Amino acid sequence: MQLGELGPANVRVKRKRLGRGIGSGLGKTSGKGHKGQKARSGGGVRRGFEGGQTPLYRRLPKRGFTNIHAKNYTEVTLTMLNKSNATEVTAESLLAEGIIGKINDGIVVIATGKLDKKLTVKAKRFTKAAAEKIEAAGGKIEVI
Repeated sequence: MQLGELGPANVRVKRKRLGRGIGSGLGKTSGKGHKGQKARSGGGVRRGFEGGQTPLYRRLPKRGFTNIHAKNYTEVTLTMLNKSNATEVTAESLLAEGIIGKINDGIVVIATGKLDKKLTVKAKRFTKAAAEKIEAAGGKIEVI
């Protein structure tokens, strides 16, 4: 066994047995104290409740909106494309090689860095500068 092979210990936490006599330390009121809202069955307050004071989520004004049609693209730089071993680069090939973590709604190629090899790149979008740099390196772009 090596130090790096150690895993977490299988810890079993004992269940809290409530209402089993005063000797248990959790008898009589079963850890709920005397009376009050939190002692009652089904008692307690919801999240964000401030004791009747207007809660923070109602005091603050509403701002903006969420566009349900917005596209979330994964940005891929030319430097990242250099790391790829494939000659035909797609979102799936980049994901398989571990260059990107998630595809989302597709990939957009941006012109950060230099491209050192001839590649055929398939993506949803390209910036103008990125398209020019790929074609200058002898590669092709395909909008899918």
